[in-house]
Amino acid sequence: MEEFVGEIWHKMLTRQVNTDCVQASVELTTLSQQLAPWYRAMGGGAAKVIEGAQPRKFNIQRRWLQRIAGSHKRFSVSWQDERSLRLPTTIALFSQSELNEFVYFWLTALAAYHCQTTIDLQQSLVNQWFIHNQNASSELLNSKPGLRQQYQNVVQALLSQRQTITGNLNPAQLTREKAIQQALISPGSVSNLPLAPGDPLPVLLWLYPAPLHLVAVNSDDRLDDFGKSAAKQGVSRQQSRKTAQRIDDAKKTDGLLIFQLESLFSWAEQVELDRCQDESLDEDVASVADDLDIITLSRQRRAGAAKIKFDLDLPAAEQDDLPLGNGIKLPEWHYKKNQLVNHYCLLQPFLADDAEPAQLPQHLKQIAQTLRKQFSCLKPQRQWLQRQPFGEELDIDAWLDCLTQQTRSQEPQNVFKTRIANSRQMACLLLADLSMSTDSALNAQQKVIDVIRDTLLLFAEALTSSGDQFAIYGFSSVKNKQVRYHLLKNFAEKYTEHARGRICAIKPGFYTRIGAAIRQSTNILKLQQTEQKLLLIISDGKPNDIDQYEGIYGIEDTRQAILEAKQAGLQPFCVTIDEKGNDYLPYLFGEKGYAIIDDVTRLPTLLPKLYLNLTGIHA
Repeated sequence: MEEFVGEIWHKMLTRQVNTDCVQASVELTTLSQQLAPWYRAMGGGAAKVIEGAQPRKFNIQRRWLQRIAGSHKRFSVSWQDERSLRLPTTIALFSQSELNEFVYFWLTALAAYHCQTTIDLQQSLVNQWFIHNQNASSELLNSKPGLRQQYQNVVQALLSQRQTITGNLNPAQLTREKAIQQALISPGSVSNLPLAPGDPLPVLLWLYPAPLHLVAVNSDDRLDDFGKSAAKQGVSRQQSRKTAQRIDDAKKTDGLLIFQLESLFSWAEQVELDRCQDESLDEDVASVADDLDIITLSRQRRAGAAKIKFDLDLPAAEQDDLPLGNGIKLPEWHYKKNQLVNHYCLLQPFLADDAEPAQLPQHLKQIAQTLRKQFSCLKPQRQWLQRQPFGEELDIDAWLDCLTQQTRSQEPQNVFKTRIANSRQMACLLLADLSMSTDSALNAQQKVIDVIRDTLLLFAEALTSSGDQFAIYGFSSVKNKQVRYHLLKNFAEKYTEHARGRICAIKPGFYTRIGAAIRQSTNILKLQQTEQKLLLIISDGKPNDIDQYEGIYGIEDTRQAILEAKQAGLQPFCVTIDEKGNDYLPYLFGEKGYAIIDDVTRLPTLLPKLYLNLTGIHA
């Protein structure tokens, strides 16, 4: 009964204090495909991605019912850093969905106008934030007058809502609120924000500084991204960033435990209780993190550290593939310096020399047979060349023409014919991502790496039947010290059971430093004496590594490597299973340089068809 009454009270109180217009709410996910090109068209950073912002705590003046309900403590505000633009996951401020939708486009355009400017949280935060947003809004309205009318409509609706809070403000807070409202009406007209206790009601039309990430205690290890963990668990979750701090719980001494026997009960009675328990406490840990403003990490993580070391460290030499040579030094693009840093990456070729020769798996044989028949039509065919001075057979038509001529020439006649092979002059290098993200499960029977393995096998079967030159390599990385480049089949080798065994033996691990792998693949393809050279890349996510190769740095290096491949006369094309590939692949490969596979399990059959389209033959 107590829980029943409490639930009714909670619903009634929540309904009384709720200020959101749920019926007109707009989700960020529904507009993300439009906001990305809009951001870049307005002058924003080309490599930035748009993601959801986590609500922050604000110490605003709340009404009595809001304090009882414990609401209006946290608000979703927009901010950006060099990696991404963070917008509220949902906007339900106005009763008209058109106004809520415009707020997204306004914030995106505003972010593009001052994407190169950062606001320091430690230095005069209030004035910088207040003046900076006014200046950016004024410049945006002057340069894009088409936004002025919609902006004024949103401001009028926003001011009518903010008027409702003025009755609860003291004189200093009221003066500050009037200054904010005047700055919204006429951006740039207020030079200073008056001081007042507490925080003003968040201004949804303005950008806020990036949250301060507190990582205490000397440490250089990176914080996990909860968005990635949720993706591996199959949970569709809008990515959000958390403030973090670390504590040192290292034991200075083992301590002394004192126990008094007097506290031990001498009599006990068993009481049978049926207490319901939640057996799925660890199934959705990310949902618990959503309720935390600051996540504290322990420095002493003995069990976890042992697991991470086991998973991520390089394998022992006797357990690893055979390294070929001492490695190849390659450059890497540093976007801040705007130059290639020579000899920055060490790429180490590997060969799985202990892989056993293998037959084609049974579940692929029928599909492989169909592909062989289809691709066998591309095999070079021998054709007759007529009227040759030398040849394998006599050209009867040419000989009869020579005999029936009225005036015979004394010079040798072209009365022979010979056969030549019609070659396609095609070379393709297939580069597969073998990072540890491919170890994620698709269903109860398959992982991503299993689908990639089947794709490589069917692709090799198809191209063997076509007669086209091809090579297959895989890559992963551990910082710039070892970019692992696995040789599965090179151009000079025939596709045999040994090559098939190496493909069947691929294992996921480590990270995705794709720039160095593309550069090495470019160098290999440049040596092939063919007219058309295709660099086909299979990946399941963005470039990343555990050093600085994350975010914009990795994106820019990959883009530079692709530009180098195009300048060398290659045709790079990326096939990805990343659902968010539209956020960064157009910037890397161009609008027609990539394909996103929605159903990962169809990749093995779709890749050969895609190859036919890329080489000028429509399946």
